[in-house]
Amino acid sequence: MMKLYYLDCWYVFFAASTFSSYVFSSEEPSSVHADLIGVYQSAFQSDAQLSAAQHAYLAQREAIPQARSGLLPNLTAGATTEATRLERDEPSLSRVRSGTTFRANLSQPLFRIDRWFQLKAAQSSVAQAELELSAKVQRLALTAAEAYFDTLRQLDALAAVQAEEAALLYQRNQAQGRLEDGASSITDVYDAQAAYDNVQANRQLVQRKVDDAFEALNRLTNQSYSSIAGMGHQLPVEPPIPNEAQSWVETAVRQNLQLQANEQAEQAAEQTLKQQKAGHLPTIDAVASYRKGDNDSFGYSNPTDFGRDGYRDNVAQSSIGIELNIPIYSGGMTSSRVKESVERLLQSQDEKEDRRREVVLNTRNAFRGVNTDIAQIHARRQGITSARKSVEANQVGVDIGSRNIADVLNAQKQLYTVVRDYNNARYDYIVDNLKLKQAAGTLSVDDLKVLSLYLKHDYVPARDFLPPGV
Repeated sequence: MMKLYYLDCWYVFFAASTFSSYVFSSEEPSSVHADLIGVYQSAFQSDAQLSAAQHAYLAQREAIPQARSGLLPNLTAGATTEATRLERDEPSLSRVRSGTTFRANLSQPLFRIDRWFQLKAAQSSVAQAELELSAKVQRLALTAAEAYFDTLRQLDALAAVQAEEAALLYQRNQAQGRLEDGASSITDVYDAQAAYDNVQANRQLVQRKVDDAFEALNRLTNQSYSSIAGMGHQLPVEPPIPNEAQSWVETAVRQNLQLQANEQAEQAAEQTLKQQKAGHLPTIDAVASYRKGDNDSFGYSNPTDFGRDGYRDNVAQSSIGIELNIPIYSGGMTSSRVKESVERLLQSQDEKEDRRREVVLNTRNAFRGVNTDIAQIHARRQGITSARKSVEANQVGVDIGSRNIADVLNAQKQLYTVVRDYNNARYDYIVDNLKLKQAAGTLSVDDLKVLSLYLKHDYVPARDFLPPGV
């Protein structure tokens, strides 16, 4: 009697858990378990690029007090000690005159319109730096999520290829058994062996991607992780609210942090242009000075009395007034600076327009991506069920002689392709949602906290890479 070698498809899925359990063994006491919020917090504390951006912002912030100082009083004080020797025809009449002068000078700008515009430009530049820093913090949240879910993506891919490897090993052994019983040809054995060899090579490539993903996670956080909380299949798959691209675009144009930073850069360029044009205007300062020293140091002594004993009296001098300066010609410097500022302003306007178009593009792409991911998740999930039934049907066909081993191998290949596509779609859905919120300027750590509610800390890829009920 012909033997029936029926392959239970559930065995195909779960054989990998015993076939490669060493990969997903329980963590050692010294290991670090990764979760989404912990990864973000570690990245926030240790990311070198963010730290550099924070220092750049703090440095840029000093532009405001530096610009404001040009509108505040300027007080200086000093002292001068000098000696002057006067030679005469008769050596006995040669004398040395010496003295010390103490002085203080006070200047208060009264009309310095260029410095007012300089202050306005500094304020806009600091606002730009603050927005750029906030954008980097927002970008870090997305980067942390991308690194985290890419690691899960690769782990699920590894679980799928290991399950496929176990299933093909089973098929090879079955083909060998059929050959020994005279129920199949050597061709079936070769086909099964070739498919098994190919998936072994694929497993090695996927294993390398898993290692690369963990390395990227370690670099981002400066932590070494040995396990990671997985995303459960119960995560709600819902369209964006509102489910209208134009609404998201309008929000992005208003709230995107990088676009707001470009707007501040344009304002800074406008104020700088006004500052340079003000270089043609007169300036008015209130000035006051005070000097004190002996009469020799002031140069009041009569040369004929130079150096006489008893003639060195203390002298004080003070003055106060208004100083007017009218720029007439500076070699073309002011006009050249005005032309430069005009071009810088046009540059900032072009950069803002380019950023606006980029924001609109990214927002629309992310919106379409989310809705496409939703359709993909539902279709791929149904595809897993259909592909599993196809494997079962083809296996029965082999047992009764209406199908050959190549049909089963093709069906299994299709099954695990759909499984990988399903997991890719659900991780794409998560990341595209975050990208959409980043483009709209609304992404925050709260979005990561919501995702964390659906994480499984006991997630085992070899067991959990498939959705329940398929």
